Amino acid sequence: MKIGVITSSFRLETRRALETAREIGADGVQLPAVGGDLDPQSLTRTGRQNLLHVLDSLGLEISALCGDLGGGGFVDPADIEWRIERTKQILDLSIDLKTPIVTTHIGVIPQDRDNPSWQTMQEALKELADYAAERECYLAAETGPEEPELMRKFIETVDSQGLKVNYDPANLVMRGFDPIAGVFSLRDYIVHTHAKDALGPDKGPEEVPLGEGDVSFPKYIRTLQENGYDGYLTVEREVGDNPVADIAKAVQFLRNLLARLNQ
Repeated sequence: MKIGVITSSFRLETRRALETAREIGADGVQLPAVGGDLDPQSLTRTGRQNLLHVLDSLGLEISALCGDLGGGGFVDPADIEWRIERTKQILDLSIDLKTPIVTTHIGVIPQDRDNPSWQTMQEALKELADYAAERECYLAAETGPEEPELMRKFIETVDSQGLKVNYDPANLVMRGFDPIAGVFSLRDYIVHTHAKDALGPDKGPEEVPLGEGDVSFPKYIRTLQENGYDGYLTVEREVGDNPVADIAKAVQFLRNLLARLNQ
């Protein structure tokens, strides 16, 4: 496995964030592709080439792009065409930046398949997933609002090789779901993960530093390995007053843990 960081978590400008990722020992970075200087509407072809050059000079890979458009995801028919078009632009950007994965929040999947939102989401994600598959990349839905088994069933109904999963164990913990059991439900679809810890509803819910929450990382990482995942553990830190220090500690925590597990 490799260790990544989400550059936006540093709260620094892009170049300094990339340098910081290298300084703290990350193997790769997940880049934000909505708003800012890395948005596909802002990043020119020359800018894309320059970014790849900078990454290469720092010895960093791109683990994935973050294409989260905010709001309710692909649920509201009133803005779904805009969301589809913007996501396609981000998928195209991922090809130029030589990373096959774009992560996003797709919205809350309804429990009832007869709910109109199910069909709206299914049709939108089918279009996007097929678009991704044709370009040999993936749109990875982030776990969180619903139990993993429901997400698995939804992905199966979309029925496209382009729709996969960005697995975030902390999001599941904060909703009261078991992140270990969830790996078994979604193991065929996980292409990227977020390394984040949290306390569950009985004690929070709230995000906490890695190793201080309810995600049992030794068991969680071992479960990922045993189910065939060998990709990125990408540190995400959305709270805290000193994100650089917190992320550096998280990277070292994961590095030490992987060394022990791989002995």
